[in-house]
Amino acid sequence: MSQTILLSPPDVGPLEESYLIEALRSGWVAPAGPALQAFEREVAARVGTDGAVAVSSGTAALHLALLGVGVGPGDVVIVPTLTFIATANAVRYIGARPVFVDCDPQTGNVDVHLVADLLKRLRSRGERVGAVVPVDMFGSCADYTELAPLCAEAGVPLVEDAAEALGASHRGRPAGSFGRVGALSFNGNKIMTTSGGGMLVSDDGELLARARHLATQAREPMLHYEHREIGYNYRLSNLLAALGRAQLIRLDGMITRRRHLRDRYAKLFAPVPGVRLLGVEDTESNCWLSVIVVEEQRSGWRAADLADYLAQRGIETRPVWKPMHLQPVHAGAESLLTGTAERLFAEGLTLPSGSALTESQVTTVLATIDEFLVGGGSAA
Repeated sequence: MSQTILLSPPDVGPLEESYLIEALRSGWVAPAGPALQAFEREVAARVGTDGAVAVSSGTAALHLALLGVGVGPGDVVIVPTLTFIATANAVRYIGARPVFVDCDPQTGNVDVHLVADLLKRLRSRGERVGAVVPVDMFGSCADYTELAPLCAEAGVPLVEDAAEALGASHRGRPAGSFGRVGALSFNGNKIMTTSGGGMLVSDDGELLARARHLATQAREPMLHYEHREIGYNYRLSNLLAALGRAQLIRLDGMITRRRHLRDRYAKLFAPVPGVRLLGVEDTESNCWLSVIVVEEQRSGWRAADLADYLAQRGIETRPVWKPMHLQPVHAGAESLLTGTAERLFAEGLTLPSGSALTESQVTTVLATIDEFLVGGGSAA
């Protein structure tokens, strides 16, 4: 049986191996160490912020970022409904309340006009809005040209969830550098990986110092173990940071491969009625995942039909994120909706996008999709 062609597998090789061996031989196997400090400096330089704090996951980064901007129990936090669940869960960790907002149909990113309406609605009710958390979906930045001034005028901190977008930019400015603090993810399926891991990036030195303190169990600077508040075991290990340093060196090349693959998908689907690539006009995307949107009435087939066809032939795909307002764990949460996220969930499909895919695998994926299209969209 042939091996499954995965959606976005880790892209690692000899360089990563050499960095890990060097870190092992240095003796810095425990969490802190020179590779960790260097990784923070290098990511901050790449993002264009004054500093960074490496942590165990993107979720941990979001949690600490929200704490850093002062979100507390009972606050409201505006979150896109189309996102991975970590964005909303981090709000709930604090005892705050996520209010979900719909997305733009062309990009999947948060609808800025709805955010403006929601801010007015919440403040007219006397709600304290602790933060707005846009998500840079599938590697494309939200419209920060409109969103950042909107948040500034409202006096509400902007926390950028750039978990999917390292290496992307908006009008030349890197993802993660917008707002008061940004959160990155280095999960195994992301554009680059530390196996598991994440990072806060910010120009706010006090916020980062606070995050670093909380991420190390809030230990006080004493010889013995002294703790005056509840902290978290969130620091990234020195070994994983070494892996990340090697990945960061290769990041531009990995993005180039993903962009090239998205272009090939765009060419393949261009003549197909009722099918479009989500956010394909964004030339600054890192193309983490290539997403097609299928309008069944025009195409004659559903996204699920293609997914089934590919699955039967050992090719992994996945629907886009199930909207937060439809998730049982967030049932009953307040939302401002247009139906766009639900349509994208029903009509969207993420295709194999990884930079580690071989040319043979890419050729197989494209040929199999073409075979499906020639057959009239039959999943048989």
